[in-house]
Amino acid sequence: EQTVLVWIPLTLLWLCAPWHLVTLCRRTQVNTKHLSKLYLCKQVMYIATTIKNPVVTQHLIIILNGCLWSLYTQKQSVLVLLCQEGVRRTEGAVDSATLFTFWMLQVLCDIFPFQTLLREALSFTLSYLNNNFQFFMQSELAAARVHLQNWLKKKEDRDRQKAQEEALQNGLSNGLGKGVSQDVLMMVDEKKKKKKKKEEKKKEDEDYPNSWLISTIYKTFKGILLESAFFKLLQDLLAFVSPQLLKLMIAFTQDKTSYSWVGYLYAVLLLVVALLQSLFLQQYFQRCFVLGMKVRTAIMAAVYKKALVVSNDTRKEATVGETVNLMSADAQRFNDVTNFIHLLWSCPLQIILSIVFLWLELGPSVLAGLVVMVLMVPINGLLATKARKIQIENMKFKDKRMKIMNEVLNGIKILKLYAWEPSFQAQVEGIRGQELTVMKKFAYLTSVSTFIFSCAPAVVSLATFAVFVAVSEENLLTAEKAFTSISLFNILRFPLAMLPMLIAAIVQTSVSKKRLEKFLGGEELESDIVIRDGSFAWEKEADVSLDIKPGRLVAVVGAVGSGKSSLISALLGEMHRKKGFINIKGSLAFVPQQAWIQNATLRDNILFGCPHETERFQKTIEACALVPDLELLPGGDQTEIGEKGINLSGGQKQRVSLARAAYSEADIYLLDDPLSAVDSHVGKHLFDKVIGPNGILKDKTRVLVTHGVSFLPFVDEIIVLVDGKVSEIGSYNSLRASRGAFSEFLDTYAKEQSNQDHQDAQPDSPLEDTVSVTLKRENSIRRSQRGGSVRLRKNNSIKKSEDAGETKKGQKLIEKEAMETGQVKFSVYLQYLRAMGWGYAVIVFVIYFIQNIAFIGQNLWLSDWTNDAETYFNVTYPAWKRDTRVGVFGALGVAQGFFVFLGTFLLANASVAASRILHSRLLNNILRSPMVFFDTTPTGRIVNRFAKDIFTVDEAIPQSFRSWLLCLLGVLGTLFVICLATPFFAIIIIPLAFIYWFVQRFYVATSRQLRRLDSVSRSPIYSHFGETVSGLSVIRAYGHQDRFLKHNEITIDENLKTVYPWIVSNRWLAIRLEFVGNLVVFFAALFAVISRDSLSSGLVGLSISYALNVTQTLNWLVRMTSELETNIVAVERVNEYTEIENEAKWITDKRPPEKWPEEGRLQFDDYKVRYRPELELVLHGITCDINSTEKIGIVGRTGAGKSSLTNCLFRIIEAAEGRIIIDDIDISTIGLHDLRNRLTIIPQDPVLFSGTLRMNLDPFDKFSDEEIWRVLELSHLKDYVSGLQEKLQHEVAEGGENLSVGQRQLLCLARALLRQSRILILDEATAAVDLETDNLIQNTIRKEFSHCTVLTIAHRLHSIMDSSRVMVLDAGKIVEFDSPSNLLIKQGHFYSMAKDAGITQVEDTVL
Repeated sequence: EQTVLVWIPLTLLWLCAPWHLVTLCRRTQVNTKHLSKLYLCKQVMYIATTIKNPVVTQHLIIILNGCLWSLYTQKQSVLVLLCQEGVRRTEGAVDSATLFTFWMLQVLCDIFPFQTLLREALSFTLSYLNNNFQFFMQSELAAARVHLQNWLKKKEDRDRQKAQEEALQNGLSNGLGKGVSQDVLMMVDEKKKKKKKKEEKKKEDEDYPNSWLISTIYKTFKGILLESAFFKLLQDLLAFVSPQLLKLMIAFTQDKTSYSWVGYLYAVLLLVVALLQSLFLQQYFQRCFVLGMKVRTAIMAAVYKKALVVSNDTRKEATVGETVNLMSADAQRFNDVTNFIHLLWSCPLQIILSIVFLWLELGPSVLAGLVVMVLMVPINGLLATKARKIQIENMKFKDKRMKIMNEVLNGIKILKLYAWEPSFQAQVEGIRGQELTVMKKFAYLTSVSTFIFSCAPAVVSLATFAVFVAVSEENLLTAEKAFTSISLFNILRFPLAMLPMLIAAIVQTSVSKKRLEKFLGGEELESDIVIRDGSFAWEKEADVSLDIKPGRLVAVVGAVGSGKSSLISALLGEMHRKKGFINIKGSLAFVPQQAWIQNATLRDNILFGCPHETERFQKTIEACALVPDLELLPGGDQTEIGEKGINLSGGQKQRVSLARAAYSEADIYLLDDPLSAVDSHVGKHLFDKVIGPNGILKDKTRVLVTHGVSFLPFVDEIIVLVDGKVSEIGSYNSLRASRGAFSEFLDTYAKEQSNQDHQDAQPDSPLEDTVSVTLKRENSIRRSQRGGSVRLRKNNSIKKSEDAGETKKGQKLIEKEAMETGQVKFSVYLQYLRAMGWGYAVIVFVIYFIQNIAFIGQNLWLSDWTNDAETYFNVTYPAWKRDTRVGVFGALGVAQGFFVFLGTFLLANASVAASRILHSRLLNNILRSPMVFFDTTPTGRIVNRFAKDIFTVDEAIPQSFRSWLLCLLGVLGTLFVICLATPFFAIIIIPLAFIYWFVQRFYVATSRQLRRLDSVSRSPIYSHFGETVSGLSVIRAYGHQDRFLKHNEITIDENLKTVYPWIVSNRWLAIRLEFVGNLVVFFAALFAVISRDSLSSGLVGLSISYALNVTQTLNWLVRMTSELETNIVAVERVNEYTEIENEAKWITDKRPPEKWPEEGRLQFDDYKVRYRPELELVLHGITCDINSTEKIGIVGRTGAGKSSLTNCLFRIIEAAEGRIIIDDIDISTIGLHDLRNRLTIIPQDPVLFSGTLRMNLDPFDKFSDEEIWRVLELSHLKDYVSGLQEKLQHEVAEGGENLSVGQRQLLCLARALLRQSRILILDEATAAVDLETDNLIQNTIRKEFSHCTVLTIAHRLHSIMDSSRVMVLDAGKIVEFDSPSNLLIKQGHFYSMAKDAGITQVEDTVL
């Protein structure tokens, strides 16, 4: 190894050296150009190091040692190599062969020493490992053993399931082959979904698994894939029979002696081959499209299933909008790619076969064409990678835009109240601008690639023919050769055009694949009441140890942000566990702080998937004080509740949420402050009848987070939380005695305790009566407000409401989505063209027309050229003639490409302009729509306009418009050429056109309607998904994931019922159309046979090769017409929402004075209002005067019209009669923004938007940082915010999820402080806050808003006992309006409410 192997290559080098070095000696004059300073330095350095090197010196001494000698020789050889390098720098020296051989031998000979080295290294490593193995690996092995046992157990289950599934699937698959019925299809589908999800679970064990999705899909759907591949193969092979028949046909017309029947035989054969081809192709398409549908379904189901178990970290990474996008856009991408996946092998196959046949026709000159094609590939690759980058960028902006839109739609009420729409409009428009810039780039890229690929066939045929003619003078271009080649080139055209499109689609899908893998591979929750030393992180840490005995009622108290809700989340397993463990025995029921209500009937909301038992249901709704509500709702318990419980008041939502828990009969109840949103007396009733020691849950384990001090004496145990740690645990009395944090808390807030004690001695029954009476009364208004004048009599309110199933007027809040029927109006196309710009549209059409003329011209020129073969038979073909033929042919080809490029380029600009205009209009109008529109339209429906429909307008319409135009011109061109060759053909056109038109109308109508049904049935999937994500913790707590999965599968199946017929209708159309196309071929051939005496072979070739091409084009034309109609529906849907009636103008000509309102006087003048024109009045003639700086408390039972009053002040609902005057200006005469900017509200639900804290306080950047810090200090958030890393730039999560509800409420207070207006409305703002924070807020408001007029809508009477006057509302009328002390003396409505809350005189109040 050290000798012989080293010498072999060196010997070669030394042997060849003289041969090369001679050239150095030969020259007399030395060319020193190459001897640069750098070069000389390198040589000198090398020689120096070689001589200086001690090792080398040793070698020289011990030269006899063979091994060292060889090493030394190597050094010398390197010197020889350097000389060699010198030689290479001289002119005319050739030495590459020698050097190549030398290096190759060197590498080969060094393999053996390398092996030796490896062996040595390995033996050392192994011994090292052996020594250390036991030391490290014992613990690992133990762990591995446990893992293995788990895995084997899982595998057994999995195999068992798989066996069952396969049995089932085998039973079903034969049915599917025949395409039996939709239901079978769905059953198979669901089995596949399950199988697919198992595969995913397997993969999800790796951290961030990737590249598993495709293989999983393949394993699941192997069968269909292989079947469709078989059909595709047959069709591809048949495609090459037609050109051969064409060749025979041309030969037949040239040979005048052959019999006529031969010609007729060829014509019939052409027809038969074409028919078979059609049938195979459609079978292939049918299978591929069904496969695409299944893949989409499986992905949607998988995303939904994953969303149910996803951990909070993963949930934070992707907002609701992004996750919905995974279900809509990304799943759709997979669907589209699967449809055409076989082209990956079919395109190369077609290309190879075409080349083989072309070689047989034209010989080696085909290689010229081939070279051109090969050159196209790298260009294409370059374009594809570019496109990919752009696509990723585009998706990023899309997600960002959808995220903001989602928030805007969810918080639209706040935007309206604060007049913040312009700020958010600007944000969305900004992102949209970036998105369009990226789209424009993408469109330009497309036009470049279109140019290249429309030039391709022309350039390829040009190169081939030119070389063929130029190679030898014997080569004449005959009609047979030319038109057989042309029809082969036409076949070649399809794979060449499809490959780049397919590559682009695969590129886009790979982006989607990454996104899906990231989401589906994300972390999941560990689903494990004992907490021992558990430390949980949401964003903060908390150390908690609890042990709750079964059947006890435990209250959790603490200040805002002390971790009460987090404790509940931890018990539910929603938090990220850092250490410790949770152990829960039994089933859970959970009532969240903000009630989550589904868009379903009231009864379904309470039953929540449990069976309906009349007695239990009755008992539950009585306990939850829902009987009066049900009496007043138009459909009783069958009333449909809108999205997010829009037609229930806050208190009603909370009671429904509690009723759901109570009905579920779980073992453990986690109640996160359910009593905050209801009035005090209703709260007391709920505590007594449901939660407390005598309630219907008295034997269950209950954990109650509460701010209500009055309930604490009745609980078994109290847990006090301070800063996320448990500071004390014990009974009420023991905690009072211990004089810790808790007793201080109580001393401050519980002076009314003594009253409570007196009252407790009284029997409970009278109270219940007053509650039900007041509830009935407070609710009479809800009915009139929400519509429906049917009132059920009391005695049959519940029993009979089951029979009252038929829908009554106003009972359905959310109408079915409107769906246009019939033909898309022509005006819709005009609207789109107008948005593009008429100039653009006309120019694009003209340019494409010219391109088509160039195409026909090129082929006519070719047909003329082939006739030269007869003219110059046995005569030398003149060179000038040849050059002219080639030149004109080439020029026409390039002209085509150029015009296509120009057309596409202009179309790109036009379509981006159209997209911009349509989106701006939509956004503009949605933000100006009145609140009623948002109450009656599900968010999912509006989001769908911004996601799916705008996506269609952006990407699909320009594409289908271009294809449609090209197809139309193509078909017309073909018919023109055939008529030119055989004028008889014109007679046939009319019946064929009639069949074609009939089929096309029939199909387009069906297809369009199916597409509309598809998009309408798609909305519920996303609505349900959005609803699920927002109510995730509730669904998980009740353990209802399976039921929701089932429901999701049902909604997806409903959608599939429209997708599947659409696929089948496409096949129906294709078979009929291709039949028409095949008849065109047949007649073209037939007429050619009939009139063969008068026709030149060139024209026969031309007309038949054109006809062969027409089948596909006809098919595409209808498909494109239909696709264009389908896609243009998006413009129709977008326009539908741009024509919604707007609310009043934001700014009118009549502007109020700069400082208005200076005093803050309010006058209501016989004010009446209704929510919608067809409904009853909500406020019945309110008249009152409120003076400057008065503090008014507004009280009344739930639904008495308190919130409606504030809505009227902001003109969220407009007056039916009467007016409101502020400082002598009638508010209905000025612009909405002028009005809303001058009033301030602290709303009931604190809504925050994702963005920085600063943006949430001041979206228009009007205020300085100092002012913002000042209001944060006043709203007691300064310490919290300054403790954050980014201070004011701290990112708020979607919906403010990373702040507690109390902190959100304080932020809303800060907003109000910033605006400094003279009129402040507090809408039950203190409901979600503990007493301490409540106290802070009240003091701040008292101090900072002392110069303002303040209207407070209160639940807790304490907070308004110091008001100057109290307005008591009932059923939309003012029943009492006086100072609190006077009202207490009167002993009317107010007195009874105060008594329930334990207030008997004004001095009693803490505040």
